[in-house]
Amino acid sequence: MAGMPKELARRVGLFFLVNPRELVGFDEWAEWLLSLRSGLCSVVDRDGELVLLETRQRVAVIDNRMRIEIYSDEHAPPHFHVKSDGINASFAIDDCSLLRGNVTQGEMRTIRYWHQHAKPMLIDRWNSTRPGDCTIGECRHA
Repeated sequence: MAGMPKELARRVGLFFLVNPRELVGFDEWAEWLLSLRSGLCSVVDRDGELVLLETRQRVAVIDNRMRIEIYSDEHAPPHFHVKSDGINASFAIDDCSLLRGNVTQGEMRTIRYWHQHAKPMLIDRWNSTRPGDCTIGECRHA
């Protein structure tokens, strides 16, 4: 299992990406577990088995600037986030309607065009990131 070098991981705030085999001493294990729990992952119980779940998953990048993300600890309706310099918005997976945030008309056209082709993948990603106790449930293919 490859991992990120410790010093780089510390610098960029992703210490949970360090290979656990490289951890030395209680302090590094504590740092790793804290990073794991407060970073982009959480541990969930799926039918009695503890599973590491990414809480924030990057799905795609549009135009080398708009990051598309799905979070596991979310609310209804099923949706995705678009982030970039100047954009922090969320859109419904079903119809790409703007749920929160602001985007320009040009950005909206770009996001909708991308959504036309990416909707099945968004549904699959949404469903694969749901924790076992998720009350929202799965998103269905139309």
